[in-house]
Amino acid sequence: MRGTASRLEAVIPPSRRLADLRENVRKVYLGPARGLDLALAALLAGGHVLLDDVPGVGKTTLARALARSLAMGCQRVQFTSDLLPGDVTGSSVYDPRGGTFTFRQGPVFTQILIADEINRASPRTQSALLECMEEHAVTVDGVRHPLPEPFWVMATQNPVETQGTFLLPRSQLDRFLIRLSLGYPDEQAELAILEKDRGGLTPEQLEPVLAPEELMALQAQVQALHAAPEIRAYVVAVTRSTRENGRFSLGAGPRASIALLRAASAWAMLAGREFVTVDDVKEVAHPVLAHRLVEADGEVSPARPETLDEVLAKVKSPV
Repeated sequence: MRGTASRLEAVIPPSRRLADLRENVRKVYLGPARGLDLALAALLAGGHVLLDDVPGVGKTTLARALARSLAMGCQRVQFTSDLLPGDVTGSSVYDPRGGTFTFRQGPVFTQILIADEINRASPRTQSALLECMEEHAVTVDGVRHPLPEPFWVMATQNPVETQGTFLLPRSQLDRFLIRLSLGYPDEQAELAILEKDRGGLTPEQLEPVLAPEELMALQAQVQALHAAPEIRAYVVAVTRSTRENGRFSLGAGPRASIALLRAASAWAMLAGREFVTVDDVKEVAHPVLAHRLVEADGEVSPARPETLDEVLAKVKSPV
């Protein structure tokens, strides 16, 4: 894997490859650029994304555009209250002719899974994704079935409508590297969306610019990106501050420290650098940490930006 990444770097710098990928996606996704960059950072870091947004801002378009640009398989599952775990992961089906059970794969056996309105499914069905997201595998009747690689989940939920929804379990939220809101496009972008609707490209018409194995090589480079000891110490200090500060009844765990460093490394690669800075950590701190925290005052989750800012301001940056 590392050898493949080195060969890619020798031919075309990662920043150039990622700029081509970003430009390709922007042919159909015209929403705010920061949302796209955070989604790319999560993808490069090998982590999943939870989009907390109202309908119609381009969540599905973004996922489909990334899938097409990366030549990756993509499946969309509409989560509802009657959706069963087997409807997502697959199940064993009895074959009366042979008298045996055969495993029939569910839609999770893809490379990009769009879990639409994930909070409308029961906690039991939501939890069926835990093994998929963490171990990239499904276990049914004691048999482990590996998922295709790379594997990425982009889940959505509507923050406005709460009737008929279930809170995501804390263990489920912790599996998402980043939680973000794309937000509304600006006026010029919205005018461009209207023009695109009258005859522009669709995600399926995009040409792939990166192969899945090239993405995996870039992911390996992110893992190996230089993070100085003082940067790693700063990451740990940030997450520990959320546990030791009285503003939170639930702080960020060790998995959050891993997620924060990975996301910061991916952000550095997107910026064209071969090392991680304190600013990279700060740039991704909110989308990586907020959904893992519960405020002591009123049990608010995710953490309010101003509360997290107060805590981060007290963490001393390395000189």
